[in-house]
Amino acid sequence: MSTTQSERLRGLLEPLIAARDLDLEEIEVTPAGKRRVLRIVVDSDEGVQLDECAALSREASQVLDDTDVMGGAPYTLEVTSPGADRPLTELRHYRRAVGRLIKAQLHEGGELVARITAVDDSGLDLEVPGVKGRKPTARRVSFDEIAKARVELEFSRKPDKTDKRDAQHDEKIDENKEEA
Repeated sequence: MSTTQSERLRGLLEPLIAARDLDLEEIEVTPAGKRRVLRIVVDSDEGVQLDECAALSREASQVLDDTDVMGGAPYTLEVTSPGADRPLTELRHYRRAVGRLIKAQLHEGGELVARITAVDDSGLDLEVPGVKGRKPTARRVSFDEIAKARVELEFSRKPDKTDKRDAQHDEKIDENKEEA
């Protein structure tokens, strides 16, 4: 995608996305046979619901149809949230991952798997799991030390009430039980 097209798309779509209290994470145009795919990736501190993606897709489609930013060639529009395996690259990504286990490659070499307990402008407070029955240990890592990082998927982890997304999910379940 040309810089000009990317800048035009960003300028056109960012106000729509911001009006929904979402962050624009990525805009990507890729060829798909005779068509192209325009993928818009959005996120927020509370996560993104399917209904939000659908409504944003309708709005974005209308705005795109009213302009020539995509040119005359056919394209498919996708509005989505970032996948669980998305790299953590921005401060807001780390803040949203508080309470989650991450795997970080360090510039000095080596790999660190730990749970984020706190985030500030300079780095992360981590809890490194204990090995062979030992207690977890606390560790501080500055952002300068991290070459790349991702959230690790945990299939058997019990929900942590400090995790906003898990707590919100539990509240919705409790509300639905009360209504039934």
